[in-house]
Amino acid sequence: MVKVSFSKLGLALSVAAFSVVPSSSLAAKRDSDAPNMLTHGMVQMTLVPGQTTQLQILETFGAPNVTTIEGPNREVWIYDRHATVTSASGSGFSIGMLLGGAGGDGGGAAGVGFGSRKSRAEQSSRSMTIIIKFDENKRVVDFRSRASSF
Repeated sequence: MVKVSFSKLGLALSVAAFSVVPSSSLAAKRDSDAPNMLTHGMVQMTLVPGQTTQLQILETFGAPNVTTIEGPNREVWIYDRHATVTSASGSGFSIGMLLGGAGGDGGGAAGVGFGSRKSRAEQSSRSMTIIIKFDENKRVVDFRSRASSF
């Protein structure tokens, strides 16, 4: 067995390691039971009384949720869309330090570390209802829209 003496070599060793590891995450999930998102702007730009046809509306908004008939050949379409938006974010850090040393006939090491993490989640809901009335030529006569978010 060979015994090495650090003091005989005149060597003193001290090692320090310092580490900071930041972490952050941001995730957003959008759940919607509708194939497209309806907005007041989209409604105002698309629906023009006397001009916009049912086919144009189907291409833009998709199929309505409810259809009814008022009077002879006067259809009413209702679009009712809901969306729930969930977002989550988190951030944190960790710090660690390792110290070691050797001298004489012995050596030693010590380590210390700590960390912190914060996270946050939010959820909001949006709702859009559009009622469109058509004439006997299947063109828009009148429409109403209502949006809410909470």
